[in-house]
Amino acid sequence: MEQSERYKQSLFKSIEREWLALLSVVERLTPEQMIILDKGGWAPKDNLVHLTQWLKILLGYHIDGKSGGEVLGLPQELADNFEFQRVNAWMFEQNKDRPAAEILDELKSKYAEVMVRLAAMPLEALMQPRFADDEQKHPLVLWVLGNTSEHFAEHRAVIERQLR
Repeated sequence: MEQSERYKQSLFKSIEREWLALLSVVERLTPEQMIILDKGGWAPKDNLVHLTQWLKILLGYHIDGKSGGEVLGLPQELADNFEFQRVNAWMFEQNKDRPAAEILDELKSKYAEVMVRLAAMPLEALMQPRFADDEQKHPLVLWVLGNTSEHFAEHRAVIERQLR
């Protein structure tokens, strides 16, 4: 097995490990626990919406090169001034009344779509700079990790802390 294939398998294992850890926590939650708000006003299901939306950003913005506004269907004022906190608040408002089971199903579906797309990409594409004007030449794989394994771990920890 060549080195690039080993690296790609390692990347996938990292993503899958955090994905399974997240699911392990989430699938133990009761329907009542899925809607308990934390100090910031988010329930576990809101964290799952957030993860789903950022998987959409990974696919549509980082991989396909569309605008963030187009990918998420943002109102023009948010699309023109894409600030993470305002966009996250908008995503929360758009999804706060959705049932937790529906949200989890969508997250699982989007995760599967991401993994299929990543599997089809050669490692060379993942190692290319994401932004042409990036002087430091940060590769796409950094955004992949930031929107998958690192993001899953971050929100798993948030959900676990909330339920202690």
